[in-house]
Amino acid sequence: MNITRQYDVVVIGSGAAGSTVALALAGHAKIAVISKTDLAEGSTRYAQGGIAAVLDATDSVESHCNDTLRAGAGLCDEDAVRFTVENSRSAIDWLVDQGVPFTRQQENVQATSAPIHGSNESHTQSENNYHLTREGGHSSRRIIHAKDATGQAVSTTLLGNLGAHPSIETLEDHVAIDLIVERDLPKPVCTGVHVLDCSTQQVITLHARFVVLATGGASKVYLYTSNPDGASGDGIAMAWRAGCRVANMEFNQFHPTCLYHPQAKSFLISEAVRGEGGKLLLSNGHQFMPDFDARAELAPRDIVARAIDHEMKRLGSDCVYIDISHRDSDFIIDHFPTIYQRCLDLGIDMTREPIPVVPAAHYTCGGIMVDDRGSTDIENLYAIGETSFTGLHGANRMASNSLLECVVYAQASANDILGKLTSTQWLTAPPYWDESQVTDSDEDVIISHNWDELRRFMWNYVGIVRSNKRLARAQHRVKLLRSEIAEYYSHYRVTNDLIELRNLAQVAELIIESAIRRKESRGLHFTIDHPKTDAHGHNTVLFPPNYHD
Repeated sequence: MNITRQYDVVVIGSGAAGSTVALALAGHAKIAVISKTDLAEGSTRYAQGGIAAVLDATDSVESHCNDTLRAGAGLCDEDAVRFTVENSRSAIDWLVDQGVPFTRQQENVQATSAPIHGSNESHTQSENNYHLTREGGHSSRRIIHAKDATGQAVSTTLLGNLGAHPSIETLEDHVAIDLIVERDLPKPVCTGVHVLDCSTQQVITLHARFVVLATGGASKVYLYTSNPDGASGDGIAMAWRAGCRVANMEFNQFHPTCLYHPQAKSFLISEAVRGEGGKLLLSNGHQFMPDFDARAELAPRDIVARAIDHEMKRLGSDCVYIDISHRDSDFIIDHFPTIYQRCLDLGIDMTREPIPVVPAAHYTCGGIMVDDRGSTDIENLYAIGETSFTGLHGANRMASNSLLECVVYAQASANDILGKLTSTQWLTAPPYWDESQVTDSDEDVIISHNWDELRRFMWNYVGIVRSNKRLARAQHRVKLLRSEIAEYYSHYRVTNDLIELRNLAQVAELIIESAIRRKESRGLHFTIDHPKTDAHGHNTVLFPPNYHD
């Protein structure tokens, strides 16, 4: 049975980016927000550190811009950086107005929706002061946070507002399969999306005037990751198949400090732990980061991750350690209650002993190419958040700029859509999903086997340190794997696992191809065959076969 629903705007993804664009459009359009599982089960929820913004009188837009440009290793787009930073205060004020409970200097002062008045190194207290912390790469305290669970606070607040709005319909357990594009026009136009309803296993067609991809990154392509299971690069893969360019897919950020414990899975030890004095140690107690960079633990993440990777391989160690036990125990528990409790549950008391940590795939700095409105190469298709490439992050994302980018570009996209709503006409209803030639699979073991193989060779060959030989091996493997997946996809009905595997394999191929094309080491991309950095930086832009100029 063919099912079609019609909306003004379909938002694919319910994290900070998707929720913000939906709330900014609420009351002006009929909106559907699609989530692969629960609305809250995205990367936003797991962000611990906070949001970077110019909020202190001693800080400046210039300083934040310069820090970001420095961390981006020569590949940041200066206009995108300035656009984001200049809108940082208004983005935070909007989140405060939404009710996000950011931590204040004086905890017994009840939060209000008043604008930010700032903070400083000495932590003077005033009625509306918010506590600002500092993270790697930042020259000032500019990270506004909600204890050590900022993402959860942002997600809970925005989703609460989302569910209360009558013009927004939320569709949980719905997985986007492919975008629908009308090509018989001067420029291709997105007219909707095919979606699998996981509760019924039926594919429905959503007809829309605008589609917004807010699907997050692709770190699940790696065996070890800090990301939730849904981070399978769906938006990037769908946009590529639809005809959108992607850029800088070789820049995969590995978070230096993921908790190393068999029961921890993907739990992060926030960057803020290092920002508040945490030291990285070897098993013999040696503080090794000063051996690699003058900024020690406050160096950008790529430098810290490579240093840890180097020391682990040199010593044959399973992990290194981060130690903040020299700080007052009340300070640690107050600032990092989530991390403290999680570690304690696993038998680690961070107030008395170091925490074992390892690097893990964390953030996709490349993505779908967009402009400063979040517009893609296809008319009426937008991409925001981690799935997009705005030029903000360059070759290495600076800590806590990601949630800021989500809000700033989501609002920019919403403003652009609002300006087009009255003038954008409905196009012909998109085609139904045809599954008349497929059957149910009786060999799902193939999916799980390919999923595991893909993530293992990406970790081994396309990880923190790369080489020509490793990349060639990965390219050979991914081509065979994609061919096998394509044959399987053409014969059997789609499932959530098959959709994700198909997307992961596509994104893996884009990452590998981008890494092969970069004949230098820069930012997050380090190769032993080209260890030097070119004098002039360039973006790696890939064009899909069906790209329309």
